[in-house]
Amino acid sequence: MRHFEAVRSHIGSQHTLRHNDPYLISFDLVLPRNRHQGIYLAELEDESGRRFLRISTPVGPLAGADARRCLRFNWEQRTGFLAVTDLDGSPFLHLCENRPYDLLDAAELKRVIEEVGTLGDQLEQLVAAGGDEL
Repeated sequence: MRHFEAVRSHIGSQHTLRHNDPYLISFDLVLPRNRHQGIYLAELEDESGRRFLRISTPVGPLAGADARRCLRFNWEQRTGFLAVTDLDGSPFLHLCENRPYDLLDAAELKRVIEEVGTLGDQLEQLVAAGGDEL
């Protein structure tokens, strides 16, 4: 998978797309125990023009999250990092992972989506339950 259209075609053949914009698609990942996690795929470009695929999932509102714990979480992770983006005009934590296209194939894409989706769901449950993990 060397470009976003290849990713869109592959993911669209396996999932129903909720968003299908030029450089952004999203779908619901089905998880165990009848849970679902929204997954967003977007194309990014760095300063030198190299393109990346960002895989992200919403975790919870930023309000009430301790920034030091979020940064500590980022430091300890091998896959994924927490970032903030606006969701309906409010700051929201997202778990993200960026992959260069030249290292991305169908198996790696599936693995990263499942890993980010599962970890994002676990974090979302902690945030929703008022857990102190973040």
